[in-house]
Amino acid sequence: MAATILSINAWFEKINQHDLIIDVRSPMEYAHAHIPDAINLPLFSDEQRKIIGTTYKQQSRQAAIKIGLDFFGVKMKTLVNEAESLLHDKPNKKIFLHCWRGGMRSNAVAWLLDLYGFDVYLLKGGYKAYRNWVLQQFEKKYPIKIIGGKTGSGKTLLIQYLKQSNCAAIDLEALAHHKGSSFGALGELAQPTQEQFENNLAFAVSQVSSNSLFLEDESQRIGCVNIPKSFWLQMRRADVLYMDVNFEERLKWIIEQYGKFDIEKLKEATNRIRKKLGGLILKQIIENLDVNNVEAAFRLLLDYYDREYEKAYNKREDLKCTKFYFEKMEIEKMATIIKQ
Repeated sequence: MAATILSINAWFEKINQHDLIIDVRSPMEYAHAHIPDAINLPLFSDEQRKIIGTTYKQQSRQAAIKIGLDFFGVKMKTLVNEAESLLHDKPNKKIFLHCWRGGMRSNAVAWLLDLYGFDVYLLKGGYKAYRNWVLQQFEKKYPIKIIGGKTGSGKTLLIQYLKQSNCAAIDLEALAHHKGSSFGALGELAQPTQEQFENNLAFAVSQVSSNSLFLEDESQRIGCVNIPKSFWLQMRRADVLYMDVNFEERLKWIIEQYGKFDIEKLKEATNRIRKKLGGLILKQIIENLDVNNVEAAFRLLLDYYDREYEKAYNKREDLKCTKFYFEKMEIEKMATIIKQ
């Protein structure tokens, strides 16, 4: 029995969340970007892939295949053992396999694993077909509702609460590993590549099946990654549910979230916006941080971010914005109101 070849749509229809997705591309290819939840089981190392590619270009396809077979031959048992180990507690689960274009690498590994007895499914067109699917997701229309509000209004907490309440909500900052501002990288993991961010976002939006998709109001750029333009334009045209929270309450929250970080890190983040802050305000913030007066420093910073937020909102044309005022950051109450 040969491995079954599936189109990208059939792949997603067939796959179960407990099945095994195996990416046989090289470690470097996988590290750059991959299908969410895929496990890397490379047929060739980065160096081996380079050797094969060079041989293909400089000699011939046949010569490259022979070198590839030399590498493949000694790794066959290892590949079987690794797949078996990954499926040791999933005896009836399927293997979904792909390489870059659904060519020789995935076909070779699929043949081997199928021969051994695994239930194997190949992705037609490989990762390239998957990337085309990813880009198509951002062209679709979604029932977006934007959670707006000034810095410290609890927008991210609200998105997380909505997700936990089984509402369609995507935490864009969590996907980006960045909170968006100059201070956004503090306490976060390294950001994904642009391609990986797109893969993760496409998977998240593909799961939407409700009448509302809640997203936090974001600039197109979050740290070093960008929300795909077509999707971001949908966000800009969507209705905004504005959480207007008392300044002192927001300041308290900001101090709790960022006051724990090293003073030098806070100064570095502040210096990244020094031109926008202006010399006098920058000087006052740095002086307060130098004496560990975090509250005074953050009060000045929050006032700056409030002014920038209002300025950005005033520039937006045809903005449909409904404001809700809260003396305290009452996330459950916020969620109840916007779900109505």
